[in-house]
Amino acid sequence: MSGTPDFGSPVFSAWREAAGPAWPAYTGHAFVTGLGDGTLPRDAFLHYLKQDYIFLFHFARAWALAVVKAETIGEARLAAAVVDGLVNTEMSLHVEICGRAGIAEADLLAEEEALENLAYTRYVTDAGLSGDFLDLIAALAPCVLGYGEIGLRLKETAAADTPYREWIDTYAGADYQELCAKVGALIETATAARLGERAQETPRFSAIADRFRNATRLEVGFWDMGLRGHV
Repeated sequence: MSGTPDFGSPVFSAWREAAGPAWPAYTGHAFVTGLGDGTLPRDAFLHYLKQDYIFLFHFARAWALAVVKAETIGEARLAAAVVDGLVNTEMSLHVEICGRAGIAEADLLAEEEALENLAYTRYVTDAGLSGDFLDLIAALAPCVLGYGEIGLRLKETAAADTPYREWIDTYAGADYQELCAKVGALIETATAARLGERAQETPRFSAIADRFRNATRLEVGFWDMGLRGHV
């Protein structure tokens, strides 16, 4: 991977820079390193998947809220497409991997939600309820684009024998990378529509960047929870 991807969004790059050390703490977390070199304990990975299944359910609800907050048909269509992808594709990956480990989907639904999961998903939902479409997208973006960045890096650097290749290939794959590009384009158009063409010079831009930074910090906490391996 040449350089760090911006997924066609200078605004995303600015948010990522404003996040400071939180961003590399997220994308370079020990959990991510363990996925790449294969040293992540299997129990920790399965615990993460169970919690992430719950997370994705609430994440899909937040993207559905983006449909409500949308101001154009283009915004609504992309948000609706993301909901469909989360519910019918990404969550299915978790069900398949856990199923091979003897964990039924009913067990995923019955899993106790970790505090880090509660904090993150409810923060994102609150960003949408209390703010506008741009507030919500800024809170949603670290998960979508961070996983895209992680997937691309691990595709190039992961050990050939890592048992987590299926996970890596999902987020490095063409379908997910196309989603990242679409979200990057959405960030650009949504920001310009609400803050103008010189958005980064407006007083509100720093507040929006704070939304992104806070969600990034919560991503770090989610990895911590996964690495810990229990609720």
